[in-house]
Amino acid sequence: MSDSSAATAAVSDGTLGEVMGRLVLYALLVLLGVYFILPLAIVVITSLREQGEILRNGVLSWPEEVSARAWREAMFNSCVGTDCRGMAPYFWNSVKMVVPATATSTILGAITGYALTKFKFPGSEFFFAATIFGIFLPAQLFLLPTAQMLGWLGATNIWGLVIIHNLYGLAFTTLFFRNYYVQIPDEIVAAARIDGAGFFAIFRRIVLPLSPPIIVVVVIWQFTHIWNEFLYGATFTTGTDLPITAALYAVTGPKGGIRDYGVEAAAVIIAALPTLLVYVAAGKYFVRGLTAGSLKG
Repeated sequence: MSDSSAATAAVSDGTLGEVMGRLVLYALLVLLGVYFILPLAIVVITSLREQGEILRNGVLSWPEEVSARAWREAMFNSCVGTDCRGMAPYFWNSVKMVVPATATSTILGAITGYALTKFKFPGSEFFFAATIFGIFLPAQLFLLPTAQMLGWLGATNIWGLVIIHNLYGLAFTTLFFRNYYVQIPDEIVAAARIDGAGFFAIFRRIVLPLSPPIIVVVVIWQFTHIWNEFLYGATFTTGTDLPITAALYAVTGPKGGIRDYGVEAAAVIIAALPTLLVYVAAGKYFVRGLTAGSLKG
């Protein structure tokens, strides 16, 4: 075989190997996609079936007839204890908790991260280390002191949960903002200070306009974490003050000896829908924001 023929054969073998490698990779990605999407698909399909059909054909079957009955029951008529107003009031409880907690913890984290990077003070590194240490402590460790604090404040309700998520989330938001702000050249801040700009003036006019990528990351992180949190909601709220995750636990289970799988499935989707929509709408910005702050740390 001539040298040119051997070279052509080598190129062909390399191209074939590359194609086969890509096919295997795509096949694995499809399998993983199916694996992760299948539970959600089953829950959605179950929520669109009648109870009699589910009992007759089982949970894992295609609906004979699409019905919105389970969604109406879950949203407006399902019972959480003795309260049979559905999931709507508890959904609103979570909204009242998530929006102020996310906004406040994001603002506090931005200011704290900015102060720790551009206006360092004696003990700032220790303060940062102590703040980040809170990330590695289990949530159960805070239950007793948190219960005492909320008892003193008389805030064993949704607004008490807002306080908890602000305090607990500050460690995460500070870490995100601090690691992002180290990229901003210190010379810009120093020049602004020479020109007479103060702490908040520099933050508002220089640092904040550079912050949208990390703000998106922090808002998505805090929103999903706070919305999905269960332990504090189930521990520190009762009755009509429950967030939707704690109410969801009370909705699921047999009623009168029979489980209404359609209502349970619809309630699960209602509880998960906001975080799903956030990730679908802003997931790519979350990844961009994380990578934007990965050059230094």
